[in-house]
Amino acid sequence: MADTLAAPAQHVLVVRGSRFVADAAPIADADAAAHWLAAHHLDAATHNAWAWRCGARYRSSDDGEPGGSAGRPLLAAIDGQGLDQVVVRVARWFGGIKLGVGGLVRAYGGCAAACLRPAPRRPLRAQVRLRVRLDAAARARLYAQLARFEACAGSGGEDPILTLPADRRDELVAWLAALTRGAARCEILDAEDDTG
Repeated sequence: MADTLAAPAQHVLVVRGSRFVADAAPIADADAAAHWLAAHHLDAATHNAWAWRCGARYRSSDDGEPGGSAGRPLLAAIDGQGLDQVVVRVARWFGGIKLGVGGLVRAYGGCAAACLRPAPRRPLRAQVRLRVRLDAAARARLYAQLARFEACAGSGGEDPILTLPADRRDELVAWLAALTRGAARCEILDAEDDTG
């Protein structure tokens, strides 16, 4: 069974004058990864390499470093720790001494692994995605209760798309039925086995 992080984590590494700062966090999906990366981009850094994994979906970026020297080692660190639903960004401040491709691979991968290895973890649970159709007043009440159902809302326009643990789905559907006197409609978009 795969784990994710229980909380954000950070690690700092200095290699031949270059400073590497790894930040990692749990994420629900690709949209959450994109939002997290935008919020954690460090403009002052020379490079902001990153990687994330959510089940079979993954992405990485070298952010201007030589191809395969930064993003792929970060993804390898995530996979090497047996983690899922995780994003890692390693910011580098160039210290004046070139490390070479091999040195960059070791520095980026090592910094990410050192960040992830001691980080607190939690087991993943099977997830389900639901499209919920309800009026604006009920939608506002639903958003206020997302944490209660361990749910997060993705884009869906007027019909929010929720991702939540599969074992909380029936409770959410029953709550929505009571809230809207049966007017709310929930459509299962997919069920994901995020337990590895």
